[in-house]
Amino acid sequence: MEDGATPPQQFLQVSENERFRKLKDAFISKYGMPPAFYARAPGRVNLIGEHIDYSGYAVLPMALEQDILAAVTPTQTSIIQLANTNPVYLDYSVHINKIHIDTTKPLWQYYFLCGFKGIQEHFNPISSGINCMVDGTIPASSGLSSSSALVCCAGLITVIANGKVLSKIELAEICARCERYIGTEGGGMDQSISFLAEKGMAKLIEFNPLRATNVKVPNGAVFVIANSCKEMNKAATTHFNIRVVECRIAAKVLAKAKGLEWQKLLKLGDLQHGLGVDLETMLSTVEQVLHPEPYSREEVCQCLGISQKELCNILTQNTQDVPSFKLYQRAKHVYSEARRVVEFKRVCDETPANALQLLGDLMNQSHLSCRDMYECSCPELDQLVDVCLRSGAVGSRLTGAGWGGCTVSMVPTNKLDSFLAKVQEIYYKADGQRAAKQTQHLFATQPGGGAAVYREV
Repeated sequence: MEDGATPPQQFLQVSENERFRKLKDAFISKYGMPPAFYARAPGRVNLIGEHIDYSGYAVLPMALEQDILAAVTPTQTSIIQLANTNPVYLDYSVHINKIHIDTTKPLWQYYFLCGFKGIQEHFNPISSGINCMVDGTIPASSGLSSSSALVCCAGLITVIANGKVLSKIELAEICARCERYIGTEGGGMDQSISFLAEKGMAKLIEFNPLRATNVKVPNGAVFVIANSCKEMNKAATTHFNIRVVECRIAAKVLAKAKGLEWQKLLKLGDLQHGLGVDLETMLSTVEQVLHPEPYSREEVCQCLGISQKELCNILTQNTQDVPSFKLYQRAKHVYSEARRVVEFKRVCDETPANALQLLGDLMNQSHLSCRDMYECSCPELDQLVDVCLRSGAVGSRLTGAGWGGCTVSMVPTNKLDSFLAKVQEIYYKADGQRAAKQTQHLFATQPGGGAAVYREV
């Protein structure tokens, strides 16, 4: 695949595809005419490399078959009209020049507007309004990137509706930036895999410049997604953005200690690049320079030789009141997780006889680091990981932002049926609320394809 290529445009027989047919019928019922085209953007599961993309490190996700699918007709009204097949998500309309995204209320339409606004600002101006009906199969707030898939789908829709052309990489970069309109300081993994994914392949996603490399996972195992049933909307909490600034401050404190120009340095990855050393050396540097006890605001200011006001400029809007920062733990997680990604790809490339066990071990180490060093797990995720390992998985870890959402487990193919039965019995059926939703919350998945446009034959 050429990453410089545009997202594929395909023709399909809508009458022969039940989901497309239902979406078309819902669109006609709402807008009184058939859609001009359809756009799809998949969710993703990150196999390894959690919370390191925004520190500049490579990640290793794959796209899911679950996705956001939208039916669309461009209009001359300059109005965005949004509807959703799920009645929980209310209709919404706004003039294209009066878009307001409320960061205090991450409602579904604001994610769509992020994608629209990103393309609008890139091409400035764009004139077409749209009528749109959205259908999603990614469980919301589950760590499978439903919100980013909606941003990506909206960006792709806006490009096509206005007759513009952008490559997959350009779309991924714009959509990564514009999701920040809703207050999420992500690193670009979700948008990149949504556009750059290929069916049957996981991807090593690297940043600056953005590029994607195929990774073929060894035969003999399948990945299973299990939802903890604890929802976490990362834009609705400061958890996620606190971690971003803790990594930023850690990078600055380490840079100053090593005699680098720290003022403009924002990422732990940039620090490693500036020092010109390997990840092992970075982990040693963390041990030498940082202490495990939390750093108070005063101590951060003292380390950097700055005022409280200058510290506020380093913090993001919704982290201004954070009293202390765990710099040692966050930096240690980032550098060790970056090393695990490198090792995971090496095992996939070399496929030694014990490849599945090695990959499983790396996934288990990743979860422990997420739990203990990055503190982005929760009791439900820890319980679910334990259940998955006891049920036959060779590796299991939280995936996505954490604090709820899903686990991803590597399960030997010949143990899949017994694994699913055991996890259902132990985790889901033991709890009434979980049992009601277990079919959509526990499933094996294959690497899916990336974002695409469809037109009816």
